[in-house]
Amino acid sequence: MAEHSAAAEETGGPRSDCSAPTRIMLAVNQSSIKGYPNPSISSMNAFHWVVKKIIQPPTRSHFKLLILHVQVPDDDAFDDTDSLFASKEDFQTIKHGDQIRGVHLLQHFVHECNELKIPCRAWVRKGDIREVICKEVARAHPDMLVLGSRGLRTIQKIFVGTVSEYCVKHVDCPVLVVRRKQEDAPEDSIED
Repeated sequence: MAEHSAAAEETGGPRSDCSAPTRIMLAVNQSSIKGYPNPSISSMNAFHWVVKKIIQPPTRSHFKLLILHVQVPDDDAFDDTDSLFASKEDFQTIKHGDQIRGVHLLQHFVHECNELKIPCRAWVRKGDIREVICKEVARAHPDMLVLGSRGLRTIQKIFVGTVSEYCVKHVDCPVLVVRRKQEDAPEDSIED
């Protein structure tokens, strides 16, 4: 596929070439309020912060943005299908639909990168968000991982934990966590 393909399989590897672009991995997710293909508030804030503060216009060719979306698999796969009447084809349709929704989410970010002339790659993976992000960092070897933060309250962090806290502890590159702007925050921080 093309350079900006959602199915890109760039492996990277440790780099010693100083002329190679600085690779920033950005993990994004869909809005919990609007759903696919709308990006979450925290993902959009992280993207815009990186573009404004790090990948500035005169240096854009010196960077490559690696955009990862991790889909959490549906445990029973019955969200869109009545389990009593589900066939093998129904499950294939659901799986294909999930992939398409993930690609549509990434298209938003790839389109913005193209408009801003920022080199990028984007792809979708399935699994536990924390584990998949860490695995993809190990595979792609970015110079930095950027994550958006929903701003969970202390009690929510205790019971749920945060992806960013997990990644800070488990990846082998610097991690930048971009907090959501207060004016963009919904009443319940779970909504994003």
